[in-house]
Amino acid sequence: MFLRRFAWPSSLMMMARVKETTGIVGLEVVPNARDVLIGLYNKTLNEIQRVPEDEGYRKAVESFTRHRLKVCQEEEDWEAIEKRLGCGQVEELIEEAQDELKLIDKMIEWDPWGVPDDYECEVVENDAPVPKHVPLHRPGPLPEEFYKTLDAIMTGKLEPPAKKDESAIPASSQ
Repeated sequence: MFLRRFAWPSSLMMMARVKETTGIVGLEVVPNARDVLIGLYNKTLNEIQRVPEDEGYRKAVESFTRHRLKVCQEEEDWEAIEKRLGCGQVEELIEEAQDELKLIDKMIEWDPWGVPDDYECEVVENDAPVPKHVPLHRPGPLPEEFYKTLDAIMTGKLEPPAKKDESAIPASSQ
């Protein structure tokens, strides 16, 4: 064993490290995680086409999915993918992508964008004091850029993002 380890050709020594565990109970290592992610991200980009083009949900899903797909296509190694995305382990990303596909189906079923323009919902305000043992969670102020973008959207001054050239995605991975 000792001699075999040091007698290997240098090309084999340069191979990517093999992941032995995720360190998360119940989350098994996926040996071909990169290929699985590429498949899931391509499927997500196809499925999200069912959501109306101008909906924020679709824009958000398309944006982060295209970014993650690009990283997976550019990197061969699971460690490099995890480092560049900074969103957890590849196995966690797989679970997240699978959950997003389920959510797309639910969003299509729920049709939250199909609310008529004249629909009015009842707003119920409760002015009762909050008990002292209940913490008040107040988010910090949003960046000024958020308000500028929101104002531009509300006044119709914000142009929709230009269509990205999808020919950059190889046909074999779609």
